[in-house]
Amino acid sequence: MKRLILASASLAAMTGLAGAQEVTLRVHHFLSADAPIQTGVLEPWEKTVEEQSGGRIDVQIYPSMQLGGRPPQLYDQARDGVVDISWTLLGYTPGRFPVSEVFELPFMSGSATETTMALQEYQAKYLGDELKDVHPLLIHAPAAYKFHTKDKAVAAMGDLSGMKIRAPSRTMTDGLNALGATAVGMPVPEVPQALTTGVIDGAVIPWEVFGSLRIESVTQDHTEFGAENGGLSTSVMALVMNQAKYDALPDDLRQIIDANSGAALAALAGEAFDAAEDAERQKALDAGHRITVIPEEALAEWQAASQPVIDAWVKAVTEAGHDGQAMLDDARAMLATAQGQ
Repeated sequence: MKRLILASASLAAMTGLAGAQEVTLRVHHFLSADAPIQTGVLEPWEKTVEEQSGGRIDVQIYPSMQLGGRPPQLYDQARDGVVDISWTLLGYTPGRFPVSEVFELPFMSGSATETTMALQEYQAKYLGDELKDVHPLLIHAPAAYKFHTKDKAVAAMGDLSGMKIRAPSRTMTDGLNALGATAVGMPVPEVPQALTTGVIDGAVIPWEVFGSLRIESVTQDHTEFGAENGGLSTSVMALVMNQAKYDALPDDLRQIIDANSGAALAALAGEAFDAAEDAERQKALDAGHRITVIPEEALAEWQAASQPVIDAWVKAVTEAGHDGQAMLDDARAMLATAQGQ
């Protein structure tokens, strides 16, 4: 929260501390109220925005799809004004945001902070058209995904043969299939039941969401890739606002939203997600779970197997009128810069 905005005093003075509520912002998301996105990002954002507006903005957070619908519908709920703001994964609607998918490709991720910082630069350069129907408040990513499995450890690529593994996106579906698994696409809230009932044998998710999903008793084996060295995959997450709602804000209230969006909010999200990642990993260790680390020297086999997925993405976005190779090269350079900072 400390990084959100340091101009609170001046903004509050400008808007008037005793102002009556003028604007209600309903924020909708698919995870539980104790998930890091709510406790570490949305609730601090709520507090800051309400304080800086002198109470003229009232932020109301609705977790766990309380306002109806399914996670893949959240983006359109914000676009269409069903809700004012929504948080979702762009990959939940396969093929709709192909330019953003570059960070969902195999071995294109790091810590939450690193990937989120890279995404700020990539968004500014490439994502304007894909997000033109909404007002983006935050584009970010969790830490690199890991394998969390129920009955069998994944210590080598061959161990994935015959295993049904949950995939969060189209690109990771292709990636898991290329690695020898049978990918099963589903939003993350469906993972606990799918594991319990045997629909899947494991899932690729970050540690960060592990506790809020309550699956610590279902998966005992976990597989990581080196020291976040271009980890398995990630997802591009988006906090987006209805454009008409944003445009209708008084100028001073719009300034408060702007001051608490983009890079400032990205820094908060990166810190919150990385802190949750470390905490959940330690909880698993303390509970006696088994963590397998694929060493860096063994990554070549995994990367070679998944290269066709990367090549297919480059080809598809190039055929759609973009320079896919330039986008991939830029994304890699942006991520490398963020990892070096």
